[in-house]
Amino acid sequence: MGNLGTWFLKLVQSLLLLGQVVTHMVLYRRLHWRNVKEQMAIVGTESLLITLVTASFVGGVFTIQVAKEFINFGAQQAIGGVLAIALSRELSPVLTGVIIAGRVGSAFAAEIGTMRVTEQIDALYVLRTDPVDYLATPRLLACVLMMPVLTVLSLITGMFGGMLISQNLYGIPQGMFLDSVRTFLQPWDLVSALFKSSIFGGLIAVIGTNWGLTTTGGAKGVGESTTTAVVTCLLAIFVSNFVLSWVFFTAIDTSTANRLF
Repeated sequence: MGNLGTWFLKLVQSLLLLGQVVTHMVLYRRLHWRNVKEQMAIVGTESLLITLVTASFVGGVFTIQVAKEFINFGAQQAIGGVLAIALSRELSPVLTGVIIAGRVGSAFAAEIGTMRVTEQIDALYVLRTDPVDYLATPRLLACVLMMPVLTVLSLITGMFGGMLISQNLYGIPQGMFLDSVRTFLQPWDLVSALFKSSIFGGLIAVIGTNWGLTTTGGAKGVGESTTTAVVTCLLAIFVSNFVLSWVFFTAIDTSTANRLF
């Protein structure tokens, strides 16, 4: 129960850290642009390959799972559109968030946690540098800005993988596949994907940074903080995804289903 209480306390501290970052950015305009650029490279460029590889296989697997059933029902013209909706609304933002949580969120917690236990955070205070401005803000901005970019590239790559599978395994022409995408995919689907990914990025950055800043107990504490930060990031992504999906799509009528046949 004590561990659970500590976890809830750190979760509340993460929300407070988010408030501090926003306050410093809006009121004081404190930004270390060099750190922001470095973190954008870590979140975006260095995570691009694994994101695209994952998306291509996810798109291909999804197509394999649904194409045969759609063909049996005579609805092969809808395969591309269904894949586009699945990727844009859920798969691309969520899977990209999971990848970034595992790769970047853990790195944030481990790096800052090591700085905490080796008293480098205290050295920042001695140098009159606020860790919120120097460590938290650049990571939050990098994740919020780069997650939508990665999500869009993931969506495109997933669609390409699905199109290759549908054409080579099931003989569905590219024209039919792309026409289905244009018919089914709506601008709001893309907007929701971008908004979701930004929220996920912010959660990953805040949780990873806060778990690092609150690390105690030496090397063992760094390991525990890293593991707990990743688990918390994943939980936050899934919970927030449910809430956002509920908000974004409960008002959608059955027109999508009606377009299947």
